[in-house]
Amino acid sequence: MGRRSRKNKGKSQKFSISKVAVNKPVTSDESKPSNAFRCEFGEPEAVLKSQLNDYVGSQLVHNGSYYEPPVSLQGLARLLMANAYHGPILEFKTMQVMLGFNPSPMLSRRHMYAAVTDFNVFKNCYFQRFRNGMGEATRLRHLPAINMRRLKEPGRYGLLTQTGNLIRFKLGEVVHIKNYDVKQNIYGVPSYLGAIQSMLLNEDATLFRRRYYLNGAHMGYIFYSSSSGLGEEDQEAIKDKIRSSKGIGNFKNMFLHIPGGREKDIQILPVGDFSTKDELEKIKNISRGDIIAAHRMHPAMANVLPEGNVNFGDISKVDPVWRKNEVLPIQEQMLDINEWLPERGWISFEPIGDQAAAEAGRPGG
Repeated sequence: MGRRSRKNKGKSQKFSISKVAVNKPVTSDESKPSNAFRCEFGEPEAVLKSQLNDYVGSQLVHNGSYYEPPVSLQGLARLLMANAYHGPILEFKTMQVMLGFNPSPMLSRRHMYAAVTDFNVFKNCYFQRFRNGMGEATRLRHLPAINMRRLKEPGRYGLLTQTGNLIRFKLGEVVHIKNYDVKQNIYGVPSYLGAIQSMLLNEDATLFRRRYYLNGAHMGYIFYSSSSGLGEEDQEAIKDKIRSSKGIGNFKNMFLHIPGGREKDIQILPVGDFSTKDELEKIKNISRGDIIAAHRMHPAMANVLPEGNVNFGDISKVDPVWRKNEVLPIQEQMLDINEWLPERGWISFEPIGDQAAAEAGRPGG
């Protein structure tokens, strides 16, 4: 038993009803094991299935032709649907960044919205720059960040297709906007990686509760009996009742009478009854707090309802502070696109709210 425990260290166990072990009936004079109904634990499952944020730099792959991103971009994309907060917060931030955006003849609002979405999710966004015969930029087109790769040659990029082929762009044809990462300087890396476990925990808690309700009143305990008054037919009847308690909406009770039975002939030993010790709300609240903190989002702006006597305050005072600290830096980073465009194709952002009032009050405003 000790050897098996060491082998399964760091792994979680599933509880499931296994095959029923039925031995021959025994008398009180025999030392053979009694007729028993046995439930076993299922196969162990790894607690951490992947180390999403465990990386050291970026490696050349595909025969050394391009650098692999330090974090799985497909994994980051799937995280958008992991819980009720992460994806909507990033979408809200994208809409806030796009407020006041002034498109230019060379960059449309549609392409800019897609690029800002990529930047908020991956901290990378890409544009393909089209040029005329004289080498002057004429327009920009958004390229999906999830498929973009930096080639081995400095300044060159490629796009991975669904078939695994690599479309190579010419030197200077791709504009790459990214944040800075201390471990490597090939790709940008989002700052919310520290909250990934909380995002997945929030999802796991929800999925566990859904399975619990879909399964019905499944046996989260060991039904133990040492009564000699239970015959083989009685045992089979109890087994059938236990099996029938599993299913949608089958929250059932069971009446059991043993003539001449003792106090502890029948015992219910809980294994992990989620209905009596419900930690769902605590897990959801803690993980939600981690997610909101990772995005530096005020709870009221994340549509979180205050609990008890808690008051989030005047949100009209929160909004301008949040825009100044979170939205404006992203807009300023997006303005780096102008370095790749002639002046007639520059983009800009109109001030919003208090920022507009402040600029209007300046001399010459």
